[in-house]
Amino acid sequence: MALPRLVAIDLDGTLLRSDHTVSARSRAAIVAVRSAGIEVVVATARSPRSARGLAAEAGIGGLAICANGATVYDLDADRVVAHTPLPAATAHRLVAGLRGRFPEIVFGWEYELRFGSEPAYEAQRNADWWPRPEGSYAPCDPLAWTLPMTKLLARLPSADLEQVLAVTAELAGPDASTTLAGDAFVEVAAPGVSKDGALAQLAADMDVDRHEVVAFGDHLTDAAMVAWAGHGVAVANAHPAVLAVADEVAASNDDDGVAIVLERLLG
Repeated sequence: MALPRLVAIDLDGTLLRSDHTVSARSRAAIVAVRSAGIEVVVATARSPRSARGLAAEAGIGGLAICANGATVYDLDADRVVAHTPLPAATAHRLVAGLRGRFPEIVFGWEYELRFGSEPAYEAQRNADWWPRPEGSYAPCDPLAWTLPMTKLLARLPSADLEQVLAVTAELAGPDASTTLAGDAFVEVAAPGVSKDGALAQLAADMDVDRHEVVAFGDHLTDAAMVAWAGHGVAVANAHPAVLAVADEVAASNDDDGVAIVLERLLG
């Protein structure tokens, strides 16, 4: 294919290796792509809190699509430039509904750069989890619970997450968007929030046509983005839903699949 003008890359499971690092080869390929004048954007479920450090490790600056599209973050200016929050009333309704269906479910939430949670969520934290973010609201901080949410995180380790997702989508109806984040959470955001929607808006703002976009992904949150791009790439370890819509299947995240494709694009 011709050189793209815009490349969107998911982080976890796509660019990042299983140990959550960026390989030297991936960084070199990204730096070369950016040096050729091609815009590279991160498109991740992560909050800007963790995305900005990983983007720097990968040699990526500019804008980043975070929280599955609910937040657009300027990595260079270190600030949120767009935010589409879920109304607090909608979040509270869904929490009550999900608690009625799954009494043991626990909740955390994001608000731009800050994190909040209830005590039962924190009780499940262990050595395999990310550490509690610095500057987080105290568990069940009354102020945090009244704010709109960048995204609501529902966790129920004992259940089939696909089932929890289906119930969440049923309860949400048109009032919220729902998806899975890896194998740990069901995530709820404002209606219409998605990586593909955010990427389409960025492309339009940059006067870039869809056929000039390459997108890389691995999980359910990436499927629509990979399908939307002019050239969608799934890494070999991707979810079947992403593999089904991709124009190309690259090597896995642990085998530098993103770097291999970028190197080929540059010739």
